[in-house]
Amino acid sequence: MSLGTFYSDTHPIDVAETLAKKRGWDFDRVNEEQIAMMVEGQWQCYSLTMAWNQNQEMLRFICTFEIEVPDGKMAPFYDLLNRCNDLFWTGAFTYWVEQKLMTWRYGLLLSGDQTASPEQIDHTVASAVKTSDRFYPAFQLVVWSDDSPAKSLQIAMNEAYGRA
Repeated sequence: MSLGTFYSDTHPIDVAETLAKKRGWDFDRVNEEQIAMMVEGQWQCYSLTMAWNQNQEMLRFICTFEIEVPDGKMAPFYDLLNRCNDLFWTGAFTYWVEQKLMTWRYGLLLSGDQTASPEQIDHTVASAVKTSDRFYPAFQLVVWSDDSPAKSLQIAMNEAYGRA
């Protein structure tokens, strides 16, 4: 199915809202420049926020999931986070300590008269969820086991993983 068939608005948040309706995602249009959605992944439901910044001509995607890192595990956790980020060409994980949230962040530059197509937004949402799903088990391992960051990362590098 071509997503372009329902694309008529040029504002990227309007496009995201239309896509969320089409996909049946729970969403809240926070304001004209921001939308928050819940998207089901393999491991959990992820909170995804898109915000448009006209001055920077940037559509920002933030996909979050909760993870509580015990104080004694912060060093290996950050080691793993850095190892993960070394693998990406676009986007990055960050950890918001106060909120206990892992975030996958990505910015889509739409300078000049460029607009975000439904396919671009759909692909970016799918990529954020896929990336979060892929690395979720590694983050859990390094936090809740004695596995090293390097060993924990191997589970994410082996694409064939399942659910118990």
